[in-house]
Amino acid sequence: MTCIIFIGFLFIYLLAVVGNVLFASLVSAMPQLHTPMYFFLWNLSIVDVTYISAIFPNLLSITLASNKKISFPGCITQLYFFIFCVDEEILILTCMAYDRYVAICSPLYYPLVMSKKMCTIMAAFTWMISFMNALMHSSLVSTLSFCSSITIDHFFCDLNALYAVTISDTRSRKILVIIEDILFGFVPFSLIVTSYVFIISSVLKIRSTKGRFKAFSSCTSHLTTVILFYGPILFLYIKPKSVYSKTQDGIISLLYVAVVPMLNPFVYTLRNKEFFGALKNMARIHGYNILCSIRHS
Repeated sequence: MTCIIFIGFLFIYLLAVVGNVLFASLVSAMPQLHTPMYFFLWNLSIVDVTYISAIFPNLLSITLASNKKISFPGCITQLYFFIFCVDEEILILTCMAYDRYVAICSPLYYPLVMSKKMCTIMAAFTWMISFMNALMHSSLVSTLSFCSSITIDHFFCDLNALYAVTISDTRSRKILVIIEDILFGFVPFSLIVTSYVFIISSVLKIRSTKGRFKAFSSCTSHLTTVILFYGPILFLYIKPKSVYSKTQDGIISLLYVAVVPMLNPFVYTLRNKEFFGALKNMARIHGYNILCSIRHS
C-alpha cells in the first residue's frame, strides 16, 4: 500500500507541475493569449507550482522512506510558502472575478479598465500583500517556544497545527488568525459572489440564448476553480468537530493542496477554443518555419 500511495502522490505532483509549467509557457509564447484573463491565469499557474512544491516533496519522503522528521527552519519555510500561496491564490481568483465582471457587465470600458498597466498593478499588489502576510505569520511562529522534539498532527506545517503544539501563549495570535480568515477568506469570497450576482443579472438580460451561453461560458472555468478551491476550505471550517476530524482534516487539506493545482490547467484548457486556436496557430507557424529551414538546407 505504501508503494501504491507513493506512486499516486508522485503522479499527482508531476501532473500538477508539468501541467502548470506547460500552461504558463504556452501563455507566454502565444501573443494571442496576452489578455488580462490569461495574464492572471499565468500568475495562478506559477502559484500552483510553488504551492504544491512546498509541501509534496516532503510528503513523498514521508510516504516512501517513512522519514517524518523536518527541521524547525524547514518547517517555518514550508509554513511561509503555504500561507503565501494560499493568500496569492485567493487574491488572484478575486482579480479574475473582477475581470469577468468588467468583461460582461461593462464590455465597452473593458479595454480601458483592464489595461496592461492596471493588470500589472493588480498582480503586483496581490504578490506584495501575500509576501508581507506570510512573512508576518512565519516570523510570529518562529518566536514561539517549542519542545526539542514535537509531533505535528498533520502532513505539513500548518499554522493551527503549530499553535496546537507550542508551549507559548497563543491567544493573541489566534485572534489574529480569525481576523485574517475574515480579511483573506470571507471578504474576497464575498467579492467573488457579488461579482457573479451582477454577471448573472447581466447575462439574463441578453435576449438571445446563444448570446447568454457565450457570455456565461467565459466564466465557467473561473467558477469551477473557485468551487474547487473554496469548497474544501469552507467544509473544513464549517463542519462540526468529531472523533475523526483530524483524519478528515488531512484528507480535505490534501484536496486543496494537491488536487486543485493538478486540475487547474485542465479546467482552463479543456473546451477552450481560444487556447486551442492559439495552440494550432503556433504549431502551424513552427511547422512552416521548420519546413522552410529544411528546404533551404
